[in-house]
Amino acid sequence: MSEVMEPALESVTIDSVLSALADPIRLTFVRALDASGDWTCGSDVLRDSGFTIGKSTLSHHVKVLRDAGLIRTRVQGTRRLMMLRYEELERRFPGLLDLLR
Repeated sequence: MSEVMEPALESVTIDSVLSALADPIRLTFVRALDASGDWTCGSDVLRDSGFTIGKSTLSHHVKVLRDAGLIRTRVQGTRRLMMLRYEELERRFPGLLDLLR
């Protein structure tokens, strides 16, 4: 198993985080990841949240969230599993994720 590179949280700005969260699909995605609490497949998260989008659109949203430092992606075979970087984000921006609940 391997992980896809994400930015060091020290380099992430609140502007990039808030910009990534401004999209309703990405906000729903982050909330669903928060609720899952563990590694989960991105397509499962959106399907369970009632969104139907194409694979390329999902890939774009995942990239935006990863580049903003919100999620970590792990490759497991042909699947891409995601996890919210909750503890790291809590240290960098205390209370931010609690506001999303």
